[in-house]
Amino acid sequence: MRKALIIGIDFYSEVNSLHGCVNDAYSVKSVLDRNSDGTINFSSKLCVATNEDSEIERKELKELTIELFKDDSDIALFYFSGHGFIENSGGFLITSECKYGDDGFPLSELLNIANESKAKNKIIILDCCHSGFIGKIKGVEGSILSEGLTILTASSETQYAIEEYGSGVFTSLLVDALNGSASNLVGEITPGSVYAHIDQSLGPWEQRPIFKTNVKSFVSMRKVQPPIALSDLKEITELFNNKADIFRLDPSFEPTSENPVEKNTERFAILQKLNRVNLVVPVDEDHMYYAAMNSTACKLTILGEHYWNLIIKERI
Repeated sequence: MRKALIIGIDFYSEVNSLHGCVNDAYSVKSVLDRNSDGTINFSSKLCVATNEDSEIERKELKELTIELFKDDSDIALFYFSGHGFIENSGGFLITSECKYGDDGFPLSELLNIANESKAKNKIIILDCCHSGFIGKIKGVEGSILSEGLTILTASSETQYAIEEYGSGVFTSLLVDALNGSASNLVGEITPGSVYAHIDQSLGPWEQRPIFKTNVKSFVSMRKVQPPIALSDLKEITELFNNKADIFRLDPSFEPTSENPVEKNTERFAILQKLNRVNLVVPVDEDHMYYAAMNSTACKLTILGEHYWNLIIKERI
């Protein structure tokens, strides 16, 4: 019960048409449909407007949105790429027939439909100009989001969403994040990690993504192959009885030394894997090899201490 409605509108009959939104919609569907191991992730409905025969009008967009959010799905995800419009009365998603902007699908209506949904987790992702306006209520400070709702937008309410090389900058980063750039060490990608990836990738002078949420815990949007096997990751609590411990090394841990010890080389192989994902660092040396050959030690990083805590508390 993970549903996604993915909208991409290039064709507009009354205003300037766009060129990368349909491609963006296909890219998002492709990455969301399955996890990296091929297992099913989202059941997606893709709707794109490429010409007058496939135009998407306001009424259709509203009906599709209601259909998406009407069930008690585990996740209901709404993605839109197209024109956006803002005026004093509010913001709008511009559909193919719109002429003035305020005849589009109101962001307030989209928010109301999502807020009233029985879905356990609702995610709204907007790659359009002025999309950061969603969630604002006139006369109310801040945003009104029901529990379980997360919003991620390409730009603030005053900014334009930029395209490069036939694709939205925001959506390119979104797809990159979902492909694994935003995964944690167990291979899970959450809305929070997606936003962190996009936010870090866009400088202070570029369009600024907006993130709004009201959740008790983040849901996983996609799973990818983790950078370290879970069995190896869990060894961290066996190697370090306490997170502040120093693990002493000597040449017997290094398999190329004169007198390697099998038990030690096996543990050293795990320590090197933990080092590659920044959970362990050598003490007083630049590389783990020299830490062993020079009989120093290694220790947990701050990130290593975090994962040590997660494993001890059986959160992983």
